[in-house]
Amino acid sequence: MSFKCVIVTPESQVMDETVTQVIIPAHDGLVGIETNRAPLLVKLGIGPLRVDLASGHRHFLIEGGVAQMKDNLLTILTQKCVPASEIDAQSAKAELAEATARRITDEKSFQERQDAIKRSMVKQELVGKS
Repeated sequence: MSFKCVIVTPESQVMDETVTQVIIPAHDGLVGIETNRAPLLVKLGIGPLRVDLASGHRHFLIEGGVAQMKDNLLTILTQKCVPASEIDAQSAKAELAEATARRITDEKSFQERQDAIKRSMVKQELVGKS
């Protein structure tokens, strides 16, 4: 069975396709979405997004936003959605080194550092996935 998945960023519509399953990075962990799921509204965090199509899988890095599943339509509104195929391993390693070297001066700089570390680690996880 399948359902419709739409992914939208402020810049563009990334996807509008029929899918069999989606695993989204909620702010508090991964959530699997399948056909006929009960309605859901969830805040998204930084993490990997996996979309299962009849023809295979697609992987993305997303950063924040919200996801709504209702009537077999999953709508994902996110600030950033990067296909795994566009992620460079060397850049991800460099970003992690830079993030861990950041100096923490207050709570905001701590959160920014944690987000940068999470983002670079997810990028490294997604390298080579498409």
